[in-house]
Amino acid sequence: ECREPGTLSWVGGCVWYLERRTIQESPHKFLHLVRNVNKQWITFQHFSFLRRMYVTQLNRSHNQQVKPKPEPVASTFLEKTSSGQAKAEIYEMRPLSPPSLSSSRKPNEKELIELELASEIEESIDVGKETKDEKQWKEMKLQVDDLPGILARLSKIKLTALVVSTTSAGFALAPGPFDFPCFLLTSIGTGLASCAANSINQFFEVPFDSNMNRTKNRPLVRGQISPLLAVSFATCCAVPGVAILTWGVNPLTGALGLFNIFLYTCCYTPLKRISIANTWVGAVVGAIPPVMGWTAATGSLDAGAFLLGGILYSWQFPHFNALSWGLREDYSRGGYCMMSVTHPGLCRRVALRHCLALLALSVAAPVLDITTWTFPVIALPINAYISYLGFRFYVDADRRSSRRLFFCSLWHLPLLLLLMLTCKQRRGGGDPGPPPS
Repeated sequence: ECREPGTLSWVGGCVWYLERRTIQESPHKFLHLVRNVNKQWITFQHFSFLRRMYVTQLNRSHNQQVKPKPEPVASTFLEKTSSGQAKAEIYEMRPLSPPSLSSSRKPNEKELIELELASEIEESIDVGKETKDEKQWKEMKLQVDDLPGILARLSKIKLTALVVSTTSAGFALAPGPFDFPCFLLTSIGTGLASCAANSINQFFEVPFDSNMNRTKNRPLVRGQISPLLAVSFATCCAVPGVAILTWGVNPLTGALGLFNIFLYTCCYTPLKRISIANTWVGAVVGAIPPVMGWTAATGSLDAGAFLLGGILYSWQFPHFNALSWGLREDYSRGGYCMMSVTHPGLCRRVALRHCLALLALSVAAPVLDITTWTFPVIALPINAYISYLGFRFYVDADRRSSRRLFFCSLWHLPLLLLLMLTCKQRRGGGDPGPPPS
């Protein structure tokens, strides 16, 4: 009895020493120790540790030794197949579990867990393979049926339609009789010139468009067509377009069309990465088409041509500045120097300033004898509304106000031009024009 306390203290000291050595040992020694002890009781924490080590080793061996089989054979694991696939690829891998269990012996819980883990690992490898195949580079083959849509996106068909519509408005607002063949040639030539300018613009901006979410799906960025095809298409549009405007309409209109192609491709496009002055240059590019419509009908540059150009010039600032405000991150990522990115305050002030300028230009239309005095009166509500939205954009400086101003500009311009046409000044006298041949 006297020796019993000493014995207990000796046993306690041994237990403390063993626990300390166990904690200090590496995880590999601990795993070896657990595997060599028969019927060792494993706690939940130990089991989780073993499971993580086992999965890590399996993943490492999997990445090194997975090989495709020459002939498909039956696999012990379930294959992941999709409903749209008729065949499944089977891969040979190193055994993930102990040898097959005999039918006479009931599998224990650990072996069942290993089989389940192996099945999950196989599924994750299949999913990873599918993701890798989706991200793998694939050659895009050009289909003849897709070519019209690709060329339409290359030429920015919606923007081209807007350019042609403003040219048509300038032709219709010009004094004198309406010459339909001349109008048709003017529309075709302007449309071809716009397609050429837009195609060359996309050709120059491929490296920068690839960094922007707004432009990363353009045909040249995605490789749907080659740069040679894009330049060839632009040439095939520019040459006949300028020729139609020069010899089919008049030399002045052809010169304006050629100058606009040069201004858009050689001035505006490189300026976008240099200075915020690109916005003013781009506004001049957008102001020339209605002037071309006027010169096509009259053959001269009158005050009415400059007034229509001024309306288009001022309209573009609330339109584009509001659009660029919601794309500031995109423009910054693409490396473009825009007012909304570098000078946000100036961007809002300029938009409001030109919204108010539309009011003054509408009043100038009857003064220059282009429309009646009814036009500034009936155009006052829409001009006042866009000015109000420009003021809200200037004060709030948020995405909501910029979107409202942008969407308002989409319907404001066609409605304003339509009101000008309905209030066009009718001239009763004057030269009725050459007699029909």
